[in-house]
Amino acid sequence: MTDTEIIKASQAICDALSAEEDGLKRDVLGHLGNTWSLLIIQMLGVNGKLRFSRLQEQVTGISQKMLTKSLRELERDGLITRTMFMEVPPRVEYELTELGRGLLIQILPLWTWVLDQSDNFKTARHAFDSKAQK
Repeated sequence: MTDTEIIKASQAICDALSAEEDGLKRDVLGHLGNTWSLLIIQMLGVNGKLRFSRLQEQVTGISQKMLTKSLRELERDGLITRTMFMEVPPRVEYELTELGRGLLIQILPLWTWVLDQSDNFKTARHAFDSKAQK
């Protein structure tokens, strides 16, 4: 498939969405497009069930507030489940749903592409930064 054909197919999908579906698409893509959601999905995919504190350790740099927000959005969209154990102290575990595992499978090519292109990103950044300093 050529780039032009891919763009046309993508536009056809967007054109076929109702206003409600378009809003849902924007909402879900907004959640997934944030800095943290894909990393959370990856960590749960790699590690299975994780507690909040363990997830926070695994997703380097995420604040407690942002992790809470991202987890709620992912749970609302059906990508993860939250299981609370009525213990003392209470214990909560997060896990990918079938929908979340499907997303993980779809984003693996993106992760691979990013890794494969890392030298190109470094070169582009160096060139950009060099121009900015002049």
